[in-house]
Amino acid sequence: MKFRNTLALFILSVLSFSVSWTTAKTVDIDGFLQCLTKYSHAHPIQEAIYTPQNASFQSVLLLHINNRRYSTSTTPKPLAIITAKNESHVQATVLCAKHHGLQVKIRSGGHDFEGLSYTSDIPFVILDMFNINSIDVNLADKTAWVHSGATLGEVYYAIGTKTNVYGFPAGLCPTVGAGGHISGGGYGVMMRKYGLSVDNVVDAKIVTVKGQILDRKSMGEDLFWAIRGGGGASFGVILSWKLQLVPVPAKVTVFNVTKTIEEGATDLVYKWQTVAPELPKDLFLRAMPQVKNIDTKGNKTVAVSFIGQFLGQSDEVVALLNERFPELGLQRTDCHEVRWVEATVFWAENPVGTPIDVLLDKPTEPATFYKGKADYMKEPLPKYVIEALWKKMIEIENIWVDMNPYGGRMSEIPESATPYPHRAGNLFFALYYSSWYDEGTETTDKYVRLTRELYDMMTPYVSKSPREAFQNYRDLDIGANQDNHTSFEVATIYGRKYFKGNLARLIRVKTAIDPHNFFRHKQSIPPL
Repeated sequence: MKFRNTLALFILSVLSFSVSWTTAKTVDIDGFLQCLTKYSHAHPIQEAIYTPQNASFQSVLLLHINNRRYSTSTTPKPLAIITAKNESHVQATVLCAKHHGLQVKIRSGGHDFEGLSYTSDIPFVILDMFNINSIDVNLADKTAWVHSGATLGEVYYAIGTKTNVYGFPAGLCPTVGAGGHISGGGYGVMMRKYGLSVDNVVDAKIVTVKGQILDRKSMGEDLFWAIRGGGGASFGVILSWKLQLVPVPAKVTVFNVTKTIEEGATDLVYKWQTVAPELPKDLFLRAMPQVKNIDTKGNKTVAVSFIGQFLGQSDEVVALLNERFPELGLQRTDCHEVRWVEATVFWAENPVGTPIDVLLDKPTEPATFYKGKADYMKEPLPKYVIEALWKKMIEIENIWVDMNPYGGRMSEIPESATPYPHRAGNLFFALYYSSWYDEGTETTDKYVRLTRELYDMMTPYVSKSPREAFQNYRDLDIGANQDNHTSFEVATIYGRKYFKGNLARLIRVKTAIDPHNFFRHKQSIPPL
């Protein structure tokens, strides 16, 4: 109680501070650190603070960087990393940063395509949420409270060790942090059955710019709407999500059938475009083209993996696809009946039978450099465009494309139900993803240029007015090179692509909750 009273007095003192953080002329990092210590005495924060003078600073910084493009010697570094261990540490970090003129970058997982959660062009600190990662699965009401620092793998593991007949619709990569994944939308292989992660969130807790902790009731429906797909980092610090678990069979079926260009992959993808969105909701069938070596002489081809998950038994899905998509040639021997949690292990590219403990594994540093761009397809790609795509992929070499079918539940949820607007009318969503290991600037420039060329080549065949994009796959090319536009005008460029008609409501919510734009990054929601 004594700590709460002290913190309450501190909050009042910060709110009455006459010089706002936006107008502070100097950065007082020492004052910031003293502030943290002073107002966290009930829950000591010293062990959660890492500065460049700390021997572990670099390893903690790298721990949750996923893209090596943003871990180079020239990448701007934080003045401190606060690895908060409880909610009061989060409150103190926000209030002390505001008081002392520092920007806060919020990181939960670090799968951030453009490094916006751990880089900045102005003095900043990182608020890293990985220690706030508890998960409470409640089978009585079929929900789970998940703290932002938990990874998707930890979420799946926690659910899967308690039940075989409930799951949660979210992403494929187990090392993604729940905080950012869910706040941006969160798509996965059950989206055709149950929608996105945000479509299955029933409550949340957030720390505001005033240091308040609000739940759904106290934050109100506008803010609760905004953080479910509008990006939590524009509005505050997401502490936790209450997830509604969804029913799944005791056994689900997964499979992977791969065909090269020479084996008819072009015709298969051409038909897949119209078949996959019309399949029953229980079946998700991804197409994933990758460049493969044909021989030892350097000749290459494209091999397309048709990877599926069916919420049912293998005999049923084989019969279904042999009727609706016989060209694929799915056989019973291609299929594996596994528990839902084991299916999440399969989707993370582990062999069937791998123990589910692998879901808890975490990298200690970034592995590759990469560039990603995304598109939504409203009409089938002509065969000559698919062939041109293969040709460009072979030129790039180190690239793959995720093609994720829509339809089903995704076509039933209104665009305005959450900030994520990409619903009915889409055949599929595509992610173009190139990666490389050479850290030279010339190599990076090459792959970024080639990926942009592929994206430009696809322009006539994708969504238009606007050309839609997915904010969980941030792309700083959107809105770039707009020197004659104000920052607000630039925000409307990327905002329309990410949120379409929902942008206006997001701006209104932002203006109400954070009018001075404390929580911001290069593609955040601006206030009016």
